[in-house]
Amino acid sequence: MWILPLVGYLGSVVGFCFLTLAIASGLYYLSELVEEHTVIAKRLLTRLIYFIIGLQVTLAVVDGFPIVLSLMSVGSHVVYLGNMRRFPFVKLSDPLFIASCVLVLVNHYFWFQHFSDAQHRSYSRMSSIYDQPDIPSFTEIASYFGLCVWLVPFALFVSLSASDNILPTIGTEQPSRDVDGKNKRQGMVKVIVDNILSAIGEVSRLSGWKKPEDRF
Repeated sequence: MWILPLVGYLGSVVGFCFLTLAIASGLYYLSELVEEHTVIAKRLLTRLIYFIIGLQVTLAVVDGFPIVLSLMSVGSHVVYLGNMRRFPFVKLSDPLFIASCVLVLVNHYFWFQHFSDAQHRSYSRMSSIYDQPDIPSFTEIASYFGLCVWLVPFALFVSLSASDNILPTIGTEQPSRDVDGKNKRQGMVKVIVDNILSAIGEVSRLSGWKKPEDRF
């Protein structure tokens, strides 16, 4: 077969594009929702951080999670909590924000190494093919990463806002303003999506695919 594999590749690409657009649309909507309910979002995020810290401590005490990694995760969430002091505004050059971005990757790497090593040790101790490895299931590991590693940083990324002079757009659009003529606060996700759309529109105009007066 020659054509069917090509159809499969094409379908995978189209499906990936639709999935990407769906995720971007959902993040855009969540960002607008947070802009309209900033006080509620701040309260929920703060309580979420405290809940994750309590969950990390519980996992370390009850399930025997490594103390060092658990303390690192707790400390990371304390750093995330520091971003709430000026919520929902963020300055991309703020050391606290930069530290938060680094800690997300550090936490992911070390916890991934922990579960990988635990799986390797469990299989090495098996004396028979009929033995069952004493390791967490894929669902448990994925749930841990989703809740304890990525949930708070992801929620902060959707909720935090950046002004237009932090992430400048590529077009000639003026900064968005509210009814009082002041610069309107925009979510980081909205700013990033708008910049990507502006970049695509600029490339299309330069390539002659679109007229200068056309909108994306």
